Amino acid sequence: MRIARFSHQDAIKYGIVDDTDLVVLAGDPMFAGFDTTGERVPLADAALLAPVIPRSKVVCVGKNYRDHAAEMGGEAPEEPLLFLKPNTAVIGPGDSIVRPPQSQRTDFEGELAVVIGRIAKNVPADRALEYVFGYTIGNDVTARDLQHSDGQWTRAKGFDTFCPLGPAIETEFDIADAILTSRVDGEVRQQALLTDMIHGIPAIIEYASAVFTLLPGDVILTGTPAGIGPFTAGQTVEIEITGLGLLRNTARDA
Repeated sequence: MRIARFSHQDAIKYGIVDDTDLVVLAGDPMFAGFDTTGERVPLADAALLAPVIPRSKVVCVGKNYRDHAAEMGGEAPEEPLLFLKPNTAVIGPGDSIVRPPQSQRTDFEGELAVVIGRIAKNVPADRALEYVFGYTIGNDVTARDLQHSDGQWTRAKGFDTFCPLGPAIETEFDIADAILTSRVDGEVRQQALLTDMIHGIPAIIEYASAVFTLLPGDVILTGTPAGIGPFTAGQTVEIEITGLGLLRNTARDA
């Protein structure tokens, strides 16, 4: 089932994607279930929004593909390398990525995003998928020069607009054979199987939930493969994952 959050006639709603229509839900399905109102909205008439606004945080995993760890000049970590983005970084499909004046280089990082559906604390890996509401696409936008100069990642990863998510949440998704592809102005920059991740989704949830409680709506970005690189104002970044669709955002300067 594919769930979208969208704006229509000055109201924000949730809907089930049904071919070219959205079947409108009575409320946020993460909390209100999947009761429908009987209304259908053509996708063409709706503006898709970020499918979820994390209640508390976006949890990110660094260097979770060996080829990306190598291009960053280091070895892949033995345990998941965690950092956070604020929920104020989240934007939706079609929204502008704003390049801040503090940075001279902003990079894209295409990633699989996992949406948590239940309060999760000290969850064992063999039960971790029970706590997943669904999956979407993320772009871990990074001010690369600030990441290097700061020596830690909060500022470089945390600017407003630095976490595009979308286009929708797929509640049934199998990463087997799924391919992540990132493009800048149509040129392929990243392409990898999701199964190339070093630490899988269950292991990441187990590790993260042992550190901090994951709340419904929190998002986990699972890491990016090799091929990261810069983009400039006016360029369009597309992240596509087999079975999840395509997330497209155009950049502008602040």
